[in-house]
Amino acid sequence: MNAEEMLRRAETPLFWVGALTVASLALWLLYRLLSGFRIWVLGNGQLLSPKLGKWAVVTGATDGIGKSYAEEVRLLDPYLFHFFHRKAEQFKVETRTIAVDFGKTDIYPKIEAGLAGLEIGVLVNNVGVSYPYPEYYLHIPDLDNFITNMINVNMTSVCQVILVVNLPCRVFLRSKGVILNISSASGMYPVPLLTVYSATKAFVDFFSRGLQEEYRRQGIIIQSVLPFFVATKMTRIRKPTLDKPTPERYVAAELTTVGLQSQTNGYFPHAVMGWVTTKLVPSSIVIFLGARMNRLQRTGYLHRRKLREQKNGASLKSE
Repeated sequence: MNAEEMLRRAETPLFWVGALTVASLALWLLYRLLSGFRIWVLGNGQLLSPKLGKWAVVTGATDGIGKSYAEEVRLLDPYLFHFFHRKAEQFKVETRTIAVDFGKTDIYPKIEAGLAGLEIGVLVNNVGVSYPYPEYYLHIPDLDNFITNMINVNMTSVCQVILVVNLPCRVFLRSKGVILNISSASGMYPVPLLTVYSATKAFVDFFSRGLQEEYRRQGIIIQSVLPFFVATKMTRIRKPTLDKPTPERYVAAELTTVGLQSQTNGYFPHAVMGWVTTKLVPSSIVIFLGARMNRLQRTGYLHRRKLREQKNGASLKSE
């Protein structure tokens, strides 16, 4: 059999292989486009409603994303509203404030007592803490307390508040309810010089997705939310941009994804960034670039701190 005859025999099978490949890719692309349109354009039609329960609980609502969640939930329905750490007389809705330090572990009986008897339909586990500046692990000041505080705030609170809110009795048996656990894009891959923070946020993401699978058949929505940079006090970003939105803009976009994505970046530009950094760019490059960025931020912070110390020292001498 010569080469020409072999090519003739292979022509038809190769044609169908190529046709099926193109058709599969076209169907996949169409599916992705329709899914994206459903999530980012149509949204969930304001899934949050009084049908879920008369009260919502938001942790860490003093400022930033937590404050915006509290306000946005109130805007969706005035009867579905509750949060920690914030006064809200201006909203003309019934609220209860429970002031606690999530860095401690003896606070949960107080929270449970404060929530007793409430029909809770929405829980937003938002409270979190990050580094004061990027730093190498063993160089973090007061490392023992730093580790304990970050684990208690970023990880223990997520597990314990779900337990205290007692959703298996108040929500799960009624086959409705929403839990939003606020993780971070830093939990999608290791972020050197923010390593402990990154690891705690990865825990939140894994915990949320595992819990969703455990309870999804009961109609419970548990969503892992992984924002990139948002203009908040914690990120020290003062001027919002397209990829660094205000908390209000971010939360308004994120709430439209509830019920449509179990794991979400919550905001379309962030979703694009998440797709690029997890699907297109090798993780080793993402880790390298993250480390480089944080080393530069660390150097800048330490330099500014040294200048402040020198200035303060000079002022003391002049006095």
